[in-house]
Order: sequence, then structure tokens, then C-alpha cells
Amino acid sequence: MAVSVHFSAELRMLTGGIASLELDAATVRSLIRQLDERYPGIGERLTTTGMAIAIDGDIVADALFEDLPDGAEVHFLPALSGG
Repeated sequence: MAVSVHFSAELRMLTGGIASLELDAATVRSLIRQLDERYPGIGERLTTTGMAIAIDGDIVADALFEDLPDGAEVHFLPALSGG
């Protein structure tokens, strides 16, 4: 299950400037686990700092529990707050 992963500018400091990559992952949880193995500390940042996760253009609430279809595009974005 190859997915395309895209990082916001703020996350690129944790990826050594890499903006996107492809990984094999069947779920968002396994994707984050793989990213944390590759870029130590990014897993915590993705799960505890209010990052939004978009899968194929749709921002998904509780994305950790989502399956990823083959060829999906996953974007990690800073959460927006309104007022």
C-alpha cells in the first residue's frame, strides 16, 4: 500500500527539509510509526500538537484510526483555529 506523504513547512525542520516521500502503510497509525522511526520525534509532534491530517484532500477527524487506500495522498498540516 504505497502512499504519498506531504509535510507542512513547519514539519520540514524535523525531516531534514524533505517535503514529501512515499511509504508503504495501510493505516495512518502505521504511517506515523514509520515516520517516527525515520525521523525520531515526529510521531509525538503529529499526534499531540493539534496537527490536521488530510487524506486525499479531506481533513479527517480521528485520523489515527483511518485505513489508507493504495495511492492515497496524506498531508500533515498545522491545525487551523478560528474565533
